[in-house]
Amino acid sequence: MATISATLSISLLPSPARFAVVTTTTTSSSSPLRIKRTARFRCCAESSSSEQEDPSSTTNPTPPPVKPPASTSSLWGISTSTLSAGVAGLGFLETAYLSYIKLTGSEAFCPVGGGGCGDVLQSDYSVVFGIPLPLLGLVAYGLVLILSLQENGKKFLPGIDDLDIRLTLLLISTSMATASSYFLYILNTRFIGTSCSYCLLSAFLSFTLFSIRIKDLGLERVQKFVGLQLSVAIIVALALTNSYSAATTQLNGTDDFVLERYDTEITTESTPFAIALAKHLRSVGAKMYGAFWCSHCNEQKQIFGREATKILDYVECFPNGAGKGKKMAPECAAAGIEGFPTWIINGKVLGGDQELPTLAEESGFSVEGTEQS
Repeated sequence: MATISATLSISLLPSPARFAVVTTTTTSSSSPLRIKRTARFRCCAESSSSEQEDPSSTTNPTPPPVKPPASTSSLWGISTSTLSAGVAGLGFLETAYLSYIKLTGSEAFCPVGGGGCGDVLQSDYSVVFGIPLPLLGLVAYGLVLILSLQENGKKFLPGIDDLDIRLTLLLISTSMATASSYFLYILNTRFIGTSCSYCLLSAFLSFTLFSIRIKDLGLERVQKFVGLQLSVAIIVALALTNSYSAATTQLNGTDDFVLERYDTEITTESTPFAIALAKHLRSVGAKMYGAFWCSHCNEQKQIFGREATKILDYVECFPNGAGKGKKMAPECAAAGIEGFPTWIINGKVLGGDQELPTLAEESGFSVEGTEQS
């Protein structure tokens, strides 16, 4: 009865207490039957414990957590890598067309600004260290396109992680934005009055790529690479400055002949008003840019007359002749002169020969010979 009572009491206890009682009973009793039952009970308890701890048991194990993919930023619901690839694709097509025009010497189609984009494309500023500028742009846009597609899941360049791709794209877009800023400066200072739609489009695409890469990394992370970005920008600016240090604008369409300089005779006499106006124009720093072979320049001189023309601040843009191997004077190239004659009065550019009252009005000179207030 004691054995039956002990067995019933053990079966009604919770598992920890049950294990403790079994241990006591085992140590205080020498019955083979009790030892056998106790051993069988302990074996079952150990098996149950091992099943709870062993992850390879027959119960369904909890699958290991899956690492989520790296998050990518987006603009207007489109990932930055997709936007970057799209913008780079447009730039690649544009520079591919301009490279073809540059290498074949064909005329560029200029939807805006007449032939201005063709003049810029054929100037010395379209070459950097002997390499056509459109080719450099083609390589840059192509590299951005490939890296953007790689960032978007394509495997073109194995072994490059996501951070390396993002940092490389940031530095490339920084160099492109710096170069575009430099080219816009050249366009506004060396090609005054010339509209280059391809130049503006390329600048827009470069600045857009730069903005996308800033958005992709985030301002906090970009701040860590500001020094590196500044270094890249300075290197690009210095390289372009060194390449363009001797660049000048050449007269288009005169590559097959040489025109020696000659002087034209001014047959008209100057009126008092023309002489007074010429003195006033010189005093306010107004300049007339012309070329010896330009018929409109000769007409402008005839309007002023012999005496007044000698007073004018006239700049001859081809003092050594024109044609093959002859370059425009640096002063005219720096002013961005594209047509003759060109007047620059108080920072304003006037193209073509002008009537004396027009020049007087633009310079603030009254008909009576006094300055207007």
